[in-house]
Amino acid sequence: MKTIALIPARYASTRFPGKPLVQINGKPMIRLVYEQCMKAFDQVFVATDDERIVAAVHDFGGNVVMTSSHHQSGTERCAEAVQLLSDHHDFDFVVNVQGDEPFVDPQQLIAIKQCIENAGTQIATLVAPIESANMLFDPNKVKVVLAENGDALYFSRQAIPCQRDVPEADWLKNHPYFLHVGLYAYQKEVLMQIARLAPTHAEQAEKLEQLRWLGHGYRINTVITAHANAGIDTPEDLENLNLQTNANRKE
Repeated sequence: MKTIALIPARYASTRFPGKPLVQINGKPMIRLVYEQCMKAFDQVFVATDDERIVAAVHDFGGNVVMTSSHHQSGTERCAEAVQLLSDHHDFDFVVNVQGDEPFVDPQQLIAIKQCIENAGTQIATLVAPIESANMLFDPNKVKVVLAENGDALYFSRQAIPCQRDVPEADWLKNHPYFLHVGLYAYQKEVLMQIARLAPTHAEQAEKLEQLRWLGHGYRINTVITAHANAGIDTPEDLENLNLQTNANRKE
């Protein structure tokens, strides 16, 4: 059984156009993500809809597959990439690595790879313990409720479960909460199936694609990791990273 890593990357990001090609430590961000993936996988491919990204990947000797520009999610882009690659590459599982996480930990990639290769796992993702109230109550941070067997029960932008009759300041003391870390792994056939699913009401309410999969009866197994990765979502994130890098160099 073989597992490949796919890195969906589009140029026309609403919040940060051209994000995959921004320079970090002298390299385009997409290259940093690719190099981290190569520490955990034998085969890595960037899936993009832009010739500028194709050229950048070719420049550093990486593998890239050109996909359509109409996709609404990285899942759809990965599904098309799987269709295009399956005629010439043999693989059973796919790991979807976000193209805006240049410092993704290879050990996390190995952990999710091992999880999806377990018999019966349809979809796998990473979660990390939440340790601060700011993160718990931040609607931009996606929380995950886990079943006793480690499956994901629900994803939400709200702090769930709600602890009735307990002050919010004490919630973290009384119950473990988990943050969703945006890495996914799928059986190849399952990826092709979920890319064709219709949206669900819960997904539309929370604006979280993974609720579509749960709503249609798919199981999502989780792997607990010690920490979340620092992604680059906006120009401000990149500026903060550069400031931190410069500060570290001065120390």
